[in-house]
Amino acid sequence: MVEAKRLRAETLTTRFPDGDMTLTQWHARHWPVIQESVRASTARAYERGWRLRVKPWLGHIKLEKLTAGVIEEAISGWTGTTSTRIDALSVLSRLLDGAVRARLVPLNQARLARRPKSDASNSLRSRALTAAEVQLLLASIDDAHYRRYIAGLVYTGMRANEATALRIEDVDLAHRTIHVRRAFSIGADGRGIELTPKSHKEREVPIPTPLVGALTEAMAGKRRGDLVFTGPRGGRINASNVRRAIDWKTLRAQLNRDDLRIHDLRHTLATLLFDAGAPANDVQAILGHSSMQMTERYSRARSDVAKRAAAAIDSLFGDGE
Repeated sequence: MVEAKRLRAETLTTRFPDGDMTLTQWHARHWPVIQESVRASTARAYERGWRLRVKPWLGHIKLEKLTAGVIEEAISGWTGTTSTRIDALSVLSRLLDGAVRARLVPLNQARLARRPKSDASNSLRSRALTAAEVQLLLASIDDAHYRRYIAGLVYTGMRANEATALRIEDVDLAHRTIHVRRAFSIGADGRGIELTPKSHKEREVPIPTPLVGALTEAMAGKRRGDLVFTGPRGGRINASNVRRAIDWKTLRAQLNRDDLRIHDLRHTLATLLFDAGAPANDVQAILGHSSMQMTERYSRARSDVAKRAAAAIDSLFGDGE
């Protein structure tokens, strides 16, 4: 047994001679490659995941010793939301993908590790506002500039950085559509840049009646290349400065939703569309989801499958004895 282990170790050393490099050493070498391959916002999330979670728990471990079990043990000790822990696992997986390509290890063990699970109470549908809550939210925002921006998010399902980059030329009030073609982000140098939307997919979103007036006001007196949503002084606004300007914490308290996020306004539209009877493919197109599986998380269809199945069986066999 001892001899077999020795031979196996010698074989791995021959095939993967640099496997004794620590994860931190590999990160120092490979991070620039990852940083150049993802969006600036993703790189920032990865950097936080590495600095706050991956490095403290796993940075000292040799690449060849990083098993799925070791990684799962680390994940169980990570703090933060599910999304932040998934970001940490994602950067680890990208690092190990690079290590496999560089022939430092034979397999990416992070892909075998179990992903952090979301709490059932934190489902996307549960995070959405009701139509009544939407009205209360908008009525609670005094400044028209910020109210129009929030209305734009909740009535179109645009991501916050897409609404921030929206220009007059993107809005067709006559045909009640918005062409989502760009998103605003902060680059690695700290400067603002405009990119294509997430997944690089441009799309058309409808302008519902409640938003027509707000857009008309926001666009008044502006030229084609001007931003639609601006602050009181005409500057660019984004989710961060809007939260500060409208006292988001107080608004959440008024709604009795202490966990409400700006991004939940996007969840709200998806949920309302499904509840209004919109087909899944239309919701997918409006939200710009890359897969139908992602879209269907907002639908009641799957959660109600047991009720529908029971009703079907009842119709065949009656109500029982």
